[in-house]
Amino acid sequence: MAVATRIMKILLVYPYFLDKRINEEDVSAIPMGLYSVGAMLRANGYAVDILNGHNLGKIPHRIYQVLGDKQPDVVGFSILHANRWGGIDIARMVRKVNPNATVVFGGVGATFLWKHFLTHFPEIDYVVRGEGEHSFLELIRFLEKEKAAMPTNIDGLAFRKKGKPFKTRDREPLADLDSLPMPADHFTFQHISLTRGCPEGCTFCGSPAFWKRRVRFHSADYFVSQMALLREKGVTFFFVSDDTFTLKRDLVIDICRRIVERRLNVVWAAISRVDCVDEELLGWMRRAGCTQISYGVESGSREIRDRYRKRISEAAICRAFDLTVRYGIMARAYFIYGAPGESDRTIDESLALLRRIRPLSAIFYILDLFPGTAFYEDYKQRTGASDDIWLDRVEDMLYFETDETLSKKTVLDFGRRLRQSYHALLPEFAEKIDLVDDPDLYPLHADFLSRLALTFSHGDYAINPMVENSLETAIMLFERSLGYHPDHRAFWGLGLVYQHLRRFDKSVAVLQRGIDHHKTSVDLHMALANSLMRLNRYPEARECLEAFPEHPRIVEQLIRCCRFMGDREGEQNWIGRLDTLQQR
Repeated sequence: MAVATRIMKILLVYPYFLDKRINEEDVSAIPMGLYSVGAMLRANGYAVDILNGHNLGKIPHRIYQVLGDKQPDVVGFSILHANRWGGIDIARMVRKVNPNATVVFGGVGATFLWKHFLTHFPEIDYVVRGEGEHSFLELIRFLEKEKAAMPTNIDGLAFRKKGKPFKTRDREPLADLDSLPMPADHFTFQHISLTRGCPEGCTFCGSPAFWKRRVRFHSADYFVSQMALLREKGVTFFFVSDDTFTLKRDLVIDICRRIVERRLNVVWAAISRVDCVDEELLGWMRRAGCTQISYGVESGSREIRDRYRKRISEAAICRAFDLTVRYGIMARAYFIYGAPGESDRTIDESLALLRRIRPLSAIFYILDLFPGTAFYEDYKQRTGASDDIWLDRVEDMLYFETDETLSKKTVLDFGRRLRQSYHALLPEFAEKIDLVDDPDLYPLHADFLSRLALTFSHGDYAINPMVENSLETAIMLFERSLGYHPDHRAFWGLGLVYQHLRRFDKSVAVLQRGIDHHKTSVDLHMALANSLMRLNRYPEARECLEAFPEHPRIVEQLIRCCRFMGDREGEQNWIGRLDTLQQR
């Protein structure tokens, strides 16, 4: 009688970071590559779980609990570099729970520091270098055989041979990305991509060394089918995370046509280059649900952009930001400061460019040195340093720490100037929005303006002390939105702003107009009832709410309304109704 072979259990882990982020969403999403590796394994019959450990650094008992419950035979880690210490910590936990488990590091951080990891950290058994789907699958099949030999014939690996770090041949990039199993068949996520790689050679970026400046593309069918699968699972907002989504404009237009034709009704944000967009492309992207495009501007100084090898002109930057906003898409700018040669003059040039392009969102980063980048290689050559600098328990190294001409105070002052000046200018940027006059786009223009208005009334700009007159800006944007189309968000947001300003009569008028257009909106009815109650118009508020007896939040407000009216019987009736709803 044959003995059944136990199925190998695999746990894929996205480790935590050392430093707390201002915006947790910057690091909270599991990298797409981990889902792709997991899909490859599941498609080949393996039991795979994924642990998002980005926020588990302060609660190691939760990690021990998962390791104890899952009892994985192999634990694979997605290392981005800044989370490498989280990976090392968890690898040590794996060793304590199951000394016989195999620990595998992969990802961009592991690819560039494979020798460093295998030299200094005995907890790590293997490193998958580069694209990982096939290398990891072949490694799992090798481990199943439990042979004494080493996997020297598996391309894209590194391990110890005779006690020293050893790497196999580099794996050839997969020619047909569509041949990979579709991760959406196995997992639910928001980050998707059309491409792998980037043709550019920016000195601050690891992509040129990782992808060798080659770009491969999924087909439109694969991309849209994956989006549709995730839409069926309830995902309505997507981050399209390609380095440059619009490299093939005709392919992107085909994708957008398919999204529109299939009526997916999704919203998404993308990343592009200022020299890779045009009016027709932006029009299709907006119709297909794109609400934001991020562009790497990096600096207003031609001199600094040259040092970054950022091959874009100021004319292209200005044109892209103008066109993007004209089609009702948020144009977000990335700036990097603290570069070699950065000065008050180059910061002034960045501020001048900001005033010209009027980005409605901007992110300012201090220049970091990461393994795999040209800046990092230059640093090692200048100083004679080795990868052993990463034995320090730090996430990264800032460029100014290696440059005697730049001090910490100077660079931090650069950042303060950029942020304060930008946020002070935001209301002016919002005031000067110029949208293309296309009646077919009016509903989308209204949507764009109301989204932006909500950022000023209730979002990041509302709570940022550097942004002055945020409510006045929100009112202007909400009213412009309604000038294009009876947008639900605009009615609701404007009504709430007037409530906040205690202008309850205006709030009632706006919200009633909104209900005339959106008769079944719970949010509008709740907001209207609240304004009516603030005016002591309780019977009207009650009548407004009673149309939604099946909605718990509405019933809670009805209880309050009856209490204010002194209607004890009505209050008790609605309390009973709420109990019934909560028991369902």
